[in-house]
Amino acid sequence: MVTKDPTSRLNARVIGICIAAALGGFLFGFDTSVINGAVDALSEQFSLGAGLTGFAVSSALIGCAVGAWFAGPVANRFGRVPVMLLASVLFLVSAIGSGLAFGVWDLIVWRVIGGLGVGAASVIAPAYIAEVSPAGVRGRLGSLQQLAIVTGIFVALLSDAMFANLAGGAAEPFWWGLEAWRWMFMAEAVPAVLYGIFAFRLPESPRFLVGRGKLDQAAQVLYDFTGVEQVNLKIEEIKNTLDSEKRESLRDLAGSLMGLKPIVWVGIALSVFQQFVGINVIFYYSTTLWRSVGFEESDALTVTVITSVTNIVVTIIAILLVDKVGRRPMLLVGSLGMAVSLALMAVAFSFATTTTAPDGTTSAELGGPWATVALVAANAFVVFFGATWGPLVWVLLGEMFPNRIRAGALAVAAAAQWAANFAVSTTFPMLADVGLSLAYGLYAAMAALSFVFVWRFVTETKGRELEEMTDSVSVRRSRTRSPSPR
Repeated sequence: MVTKDPTSRLNARVIGICIAAALGGFLFGFDTSVINGAVDALSEQFSLGAGLTGFAVSSALIGCAVGAWFAGPVANRFGRVPVMLLASVLFLVSAIGSGLAFGVWDLIVWRVIGGLGVGAASVIAPAYIAEVSPAGVRGRLGSLQQLAIVTGIFVALLSDAMFANLAGGAAEPFWWGLEAWRWMFMAEAVPAVLYGIFAFRLPESPRFLVGRGKLDQAAQVLYDFTGVEQVNLKIEEIKNTLDSEKRESLRDLAGSLMGLKPIVWVGIALSVFQQFVGINVIFYYSTTLWRSVGFEESDALTVTVITSVTNIVVTIIAILLVDKVGRRPMLLVGSLGMAVSLALMAVAFSFATTTTAPDGTTSAELGGPWATVALVAANAFVVFFGATWGPLVWVLLGEMFPNRIRAGALAVAAAAQWAANFAVSTTFPMLADVGLSLAYGLYAAMAALSFVFVWRFVTETKGRELEEMTDSVSVRRSRTRSPSPR
């Protein structure tokens, strides 16, 4: 008689709950990228200049930063799962409100509400996944967050292309006389409802349960979902690192390095560098970008969808490699690849022909071989980012902090990430008016600096238990030293 391997069953269950948690990442990607196909239609319908266009696109990021900042404290008080449920409601409200917006300012309000959900999901999903995952596969399971994000981006861009093509343009009327761009936003209501249903069925994080003294429930989750057999020993390890006598707050992040613990600054820097390389310019403005290269609207949307498919493929490659190669080597390779590809984009757009529209806005048009160079370099950039910095920053943020400060530190790092995203997304239209070479040159410089940062300050976490993570950071030497548990 053949019996089922309980380890396989347990692994399958933890994969299942991690996928369900990562649906927040899907909505994260969908919500932040769905505006891509609507940018030009919004600009025309509401007569927006470059500054207000940039703000309309990036307004959701204000909510993202606020949602990320408060998600940690709320999760520490009420649990990880209730925050996921709240995020799903915010996504739903934003989807309907944005689709029925009367003008640009109420659209911005609805986008900010959706951003609150994105920010909360960006904090809770990686923390939850790290807290329920066995150390040996934590990198792969943590990468599901980024896979969900890029899948959400893909579905958003695909639905944008579908609505635009069916209606004959994003600004054209579609079902019930509503313009296609409105249906682009309202399509998010479907995954928002699904996220709420799945989140409602998730078990609470065992580390949160231990912190609240619910040891029996924590033991059940550890045994049923993460495959831990010596649950009592594991619970004692968790208790020793949680300092459960004291309720966690943002004050626990205070330290000697400019007011924060060194490890918190490393998380903030990783988040900022992930955005300062300009990745979201590709996903927020790529349709507009490829129209400047010479594509028609429908063709530009198709190229954008292809780029997002590439992002999904390389993220899957990252999932397969992260627990074998490690986090740090992959980040270093990604930094170099992004720096080179962005530099090529800067060179290509230095040969662009600039034209000025009647409203005073400028646009760049590429011809000859430089259009091809820009297209190849942009997709190479997506490959290097998607295989390294995209998923690995979320993996590190979910696992690099000590248990006692994880949710709060992740909240601060994620808030910094959204603030950086807002800065990049808002300034890109104005930088583009000056010259795309300037914009991509700045992003290339940030990619080069990210290499130096990782080389000096990022420590490998592959295979280490969460209970081994400490507050300190050591400048890199020839070999990584594993600090003692603290």
